Amino acid sequence: MSRLQHGFIVVLLMIAAGNLLIWKTSRTSIIYADGLRYIRQAKVIEAGEIVGGLLKSIDHPAYPVAIALAHGLEGGDEPLDWQRAAQLASVMAGILLVVPMYLVALELVGARAAWMACVLSFGAPVLTNVLADVLSEGSFLLFWTWGVWAGLRFLKDGRFVWLGPMIAATILSYFTRPEGLLLPLSMIMTLALMPALKTTRLEWSRWWAAVGILVVVPALVIAPFMVSKGGIGTKPAIARLIGTAAPSGAEAVERNRPFDPNQSVGKTYLVATKVVFESIRDAVTVPILLLVPIGLYRARRDARSARQGLFFVVLLLIAFLGLMRLHATGGYCSPRHAMIPAMILIPFAALAVDFLLRSITIPGRLLGASGEAIRPGPIFWLLALAALILPSVPRHQEPLNGPFAAYRDAAEWLADHVQPGEKVVDLTGWSQFYGNYSGYTFADVIYAGADQDARWVVAREAHVYGKWDYCEILRSLIGPLSPETIVPKGADPDQARVYIFDRKVPGDLVLMGTPSDVVRR
Repeated sequence: MSRLQHGFIVVLLMIAAGNLLIWKTSRTSIIYADGLRYIRQAKVIEAGEIVGGLLKSIDHPAYPVAIALAHGLEGGDEPLDWQRAAQLASVMAGILLVVPMYLVALELVGARAAWMACVLSFGAPVLTNVLADVLSEGSFLLFWTWGVWAGLRFLKDGRFVWLGPMIAATILSYFTRPEGLLLPLSMIMTLALMPALKTTRLEWSRWWAAVGILVVVPALVIAPFMVSKGGIGTKPAIARLIGTAAPSGAEAVERNRPFDPNQSVGKTYLVATKVVFESIRDAVTVPILLLVPIGLYRARRDARSARQGLFFVVLLLIAFLGLMRLHATGGYCSPRHAMIPAMILIPFAALAVDFLLRSITIPGRLLGASGEAIRPGPIFWLLALAALILPSVPRHQEPLNGPFAAYRDAAEWLADHVQPGEKVVDLTGWSQFYGNYSGYTFADVIYAGADQDARWVVAREAHVYGKWDYCEILRSLIGPLSPETIVPKGADPDQARVYIFDRKVPGDLVLMGTPSDVVRR
């Protein structure tokens, strides 16, 4: 295929990805709670507070900077204006992600399967949900994937010129999320293993030069940022993962379920392994994952590059171990955290589709034609991709984060009741964001009880009835009060019901039957 043909395919894929992401963003009921932090940081950056916005915030600054730039184009200062700006930044990153994703697949599985790898990646619901939401994964994956491609080209050609874009992508991905450091770490470990295998060895002079460049250059740029942050990152999860902080408490909010303090280390990591496998399975989807072994076998047979294969084995192993450690120390790991392994594995499923379809022939007489057997045409390729994607697509496409849309209803109700100077207590921060209210969230809810202006408490059933420590704090704020209102009226079983309490109104606490949302916290 010529470069023009590759470019034409990439443009078509970008158009398709853009339309899919725009459709999903238009059906976003409420943005993911983590996105509220990115928007707050973007506001600080736009206000010109460089130190606070770029260096002293919890999250790394690249995505908030993108939000601030997008907001300059979007305009307006209402919550929905900031939401659209954040979604614009994420969607643009998702559209641009098609280019390096295609190039990586081109290196791994060839031109025939590269476009299918992109289709399968965007067909898996997790990636598009993440890109349509206000999350930093889109920007991170954009930079990360460019770095992976440059690394693959270096391993294939052995030319140092490819280390430049790889290091640049590493720096940008690290400034988006701390996981960006996994890229140079994987390359250094690959270089460390290369001398042990005859098919992957590199001249010693070039080997030492490559290691030196990968260590020294990123360190010169990243080290000052690390010093200002006081470490690799300021998120508690990073400190727990690298061992500089103790694991999460037995009933910490981030844990998917309470932790048994008497549980052995072996069982902890066994459970973590199971959860990581499930997260990767959901990120890739079962139909696509079933084809991955066939693709891996076919790739081994083709032996396109032993060095590239070693790099991907190392990258997959480090990502898997990192996710295990994340769950073991923090108690959580979801499909959105497994996007790196998913993007590594999906191209091999595309290679399997290519191999299987090329292995199938249809007797000409069945199609009313004489002569030799006929190979499946383009329509069969599209049908095969649809058969892999459609089982993972929900039959009823509900809006993104739809079960928690009641928080926007709560913000609208509060608009008619909150007086100037009054504050809202909401662990999630959603009602405060959509209503432009000040108050307390999970991070500082412990101080709400001493604030006479913290009049309104917004909480869903799981927060009111739950057994977690922060639920006790909420109940201490609510006391014997009954809810002023419950939204939405007549909620579905899968939809969270949100209570609004007025701490200035005395009354008796009314328990509203069996809570339907406790299992979802």
